[in-house]
Amino acid sequence: MEASVLLFLTLLLGFVVLLLRGHPKAHGHLPPGPRPLPFLGNLLQMDRRGFLNSFMRLREKYGDVFTVHLGPRPVVILCGTEAIREALVDQAEAFCGRGTVEVVKPTFKGYGLIFANGERWKALRRFSLATMRDFGMGKRSVEERIQEEAQCLVEELRKSQGAPLDPTFLFQCVTANIICSIVFGERFDYKDRQFLRLLDLFYKCFSHIGSFYTQVFELFSGFLKYFPGTHKQISRILQEVLDYIDHNVQKHRATLDPSNPRDFIDTYLLRMEKEKSNPYTEFQQKNLVLTVLSLFFAGTETSSTTLRYGFLLMLKYPHVAEKLQKEVDQVIGSHRLPTLDDRTKMPYTDAVIHEIQRFSDLVPIGVPHKVTKDTLFRGYLLPKDTEVYPILSSALHDPQHFEQPDTFNPDHFLDANGALKKNEAFMPFSIGKRICPGEGIARNELFLFFTTILQNFSLSSPVDPKDIDLSPKESGFAKLPPIYKICFLSR
Repeated sequence: MEASVLLFLTLLLGFVVLLLRGHPKAHGHLPPGPRPLPFLGNLLQMDRRGFLNSFMRLREKYGDVFTVHLGPRPVVILCGTEAIREALVDQAEAFCGRGTVEVVKPTFKGYGLIFANGERWKALRRFSLATMRDFGMGKRSVEERIQEEAQCLVEELRKSQGAPLDPTFLFQCVTANIICSIVFGERFDYKDRQFLRLLDLFYKCFSHIGSFYTQVFELFSGFLKYFPGTHKQISRILQEVLDYIDHNVQKHRATLDPSNPRDFIDTYLLRMEKEKSNPYTEFQQKNLVLTVLSLFFAGTETSSTTLRYGFLLMLKYPHVAEKLQKEVDQVIGSHRLPTLDDRTKMPYTDAVIHEIQRFSDLVPIGVPHKVTKDTLFRGYLLPKDTEVYPILSSALHDPQHFEQPDTFNPDHFLDANGALKKNEAFMPFSIGKRICPGEGIARNELFLFFTTILQNFSLSSPVDPKDIDLSPKESGFAKLPPIYKICFLSR
């Protein structure tokens, strides 16, 4: 009996020690952070308003580099411009691994451009960058396609005759059509049923990923994955998109002309054929459909959401819109299409677009990284495969690099002479080897869509500017602007 009591007390003491000490092996030489509880990790230190607020509060105590436990998983958090650049640029190779986003893990499973690692990621990235750069294979340029889409948008906006409208749908249409023209070799009519279904799926998926639930799921995915929830909805949405992509790939395969590739899918199929005898090739069907999904995922909702935030900011600060429109009138006028060559002559417009991206802060936590080998960083040893969160929001709101980080102010990107100035804290597309592969296309879209709209329309709000609320509707892994109405008045 005494032996049984002694054994029970010993086990109880062991559990208490574990409770107090957390996971000693997980700590190793990782940066300091709040003490985790078994299984729960740092749940007690998490703010109800989400990860970003939690990390910013912990930063005040632990500095720019610290460790938190998301459930049982230790994650190193990087805050501030210097820490992020030191990791993702100065030690780019070591920090170029892709970490896990649990809510989409069942869909991607390490395949496709965004979530691949190692040689698979390098092969897919090289191919994707080269194909998008040479995109159209000698046919129309990206610029021409964006210009065409911008004119379609102008026609649609004229139909509103200045009545208040929610711009979400139309901004989705134009950005999705650019990706469609790259991937499928065609654009869709804004009333095409399949196109509308795709837009709806992506909007819902982005909204779900931006929700508070996905952050809770990140903490306890091992347990919650067995129960109903938003994660199941996300998986169903992504599967429907994958089915559509797979069907489109089959159509491409049936009509493929090796001497005349039409788009990204054709080019990939030709590469698959070229490497079919290589048993280790990464150019196979699964990587194709998940890379196409990655391009849609990264290129549709992010760009359209930036446009939505941008025009909401123009309504909130009409003096900025007026000054931007004046520059459009002076440089471009009203009788020709805006071109990318105009950008160097329009520093204020460029600064406004930079500031929209900085202020809207669409992916505040960044996409998780992991170290590809045991890595020494600021005196700490990060074991291979340690997950790392570069908190992009902490750079985009860095008071050492932006005079008024919480205020919308295009002067953040203008020097004393009114010329555009670079700022190393500006990283809305991330930085380093994992920088968004569609950065160039996105920047071109934002410039040409903004200038074309303001060339043709003046903006008006049904709500007084002082009453416009800029607070995001969702702020989890993604920030979404509130729903609003805007009037596009023909000039």
